[in-house]
Amino acid sequence: MNLVVGAGITGCVIAEHLARAGKKVLIIDRRTHIAGNIYDEKIDGIWLHRYGPHIFHTNNQEIWEYINQFATFFPYIHKVRAIIDGIEIPLPFSLLSMEKLFPKTLVNHYIDELNKYFTYGERISIFDLEKIPTLQPLAHFIYEKIYKNYSAKQWGLSSGIKSLDPAVAKRLPFVFGKTDCYFDDQFQGIPLEGYSSLCTNMLNHPNIQIKLQTPHTLLDLKEFSHIFYCGGIDGFFDYKFGSLQYRGVKFEFHTYPLCEIQNNSVINYPNNHSFTRITEYKHFLPTNSTKTIISMEYPMQYNPTSNEQCYPIPQNKQKELYQKYLDHAKQYKNLYFCGRLGTYQYLDMDDAIQEAMLLCKKVLK
Repeated sequence: MNLVVGAGITGCVIAEHLARAGKKVLIIDRRTHIAGNIYDEKIDGIWLHRYGPHIFHTNNQEIWEYINQFATFFPYIHKVRAIIDGIEIPLPFSLLSMEKLFPKTLVNHYIDELNKYFTYGERISIFDLEKIPTLQPLAHFIYEKIYKNYSAKQWGLSSGIKSLDPAVAKRLPFVFGKTDCYFDDQFQGIPLEGYSSLCTNMLNHPNIQIKLQTPHTLLDLKEFSHIFYCGGIDGFFDYKFGSLQYRGVKFEFHTYPLCEIQNNSVINYPNNHSFTRITEYKHFLPTNSTKTIISMEYPMQYNPTSNEQCYPIPQNKQKELYQKYLDHAKQYKNLYFCGRLGTYQYLDMDDAIQEAMLLCKKVLK
């Protein structure tokens, strides 16, 4: 029998692959539901993402074909807006954003400079903009208006542009073009019947047994041939070397008897309010509901009694502590740490699926 700890997207992919290969699998989760942080439910005809908005996107056709075995996807194209100086602009920051905030002469000046160094349509790191003297003012404007205060709220850290984590910057580049799409991936969508249904379909196999409200500490781990642990590696080893740091999020949900309260699914507030964004869920999938539901997100330090581990904190000392745990884990045979928590990195859903598929391929060979 194989044990998978954590029934989020990573755990579900691992369990599905093992079961299809003829292996018996027990998948457990300490929560009352499967699907982890992509868990959703239908309220007043609206698919509500309980742990914040999740949009599936990938350029990997193999992953797209794999996930489509378990759900029918609505071809939703994600668009994000931000309020900057009281003006609503598209994200990532692009020529469209510049046209809303800058005088036309300044926009034309930056276009001329961008043409000297980059290709139209290119997604450019803020660090690459900052290296070019004539584009430094643009880089610093984007940092001050988009990154600085949002990062302070999101991570609880205040820092200058040069100390911005590259992984964070990579997720929100500058786009040298007029697109208003948040992702540029070839395949994008949201399951018509929700992510929870998708995960249920993945685990619908006679070789898979599911136990909820079951922490791994209740089991005798010696009984299992392989253990795939999708939780925090520090918790598995009872914080032997100290606690890895995570950011949690408080989600404040509100229901209104209105058709809508904003014109877009997600609007970010980098510089205003203590929340980071408002999500209005009825914009994701077709609905005839006469009500609308929003969530306001308040990032905070992770607290096991009040929120979930959402984001690993991008600091070198945390990465060093994770590596210490990983080195310690090497003495345990057939123990694998997986997913966003297990690998202590921010993974999109397609990245998590690919990681799980590669691990299964390695284990099953």
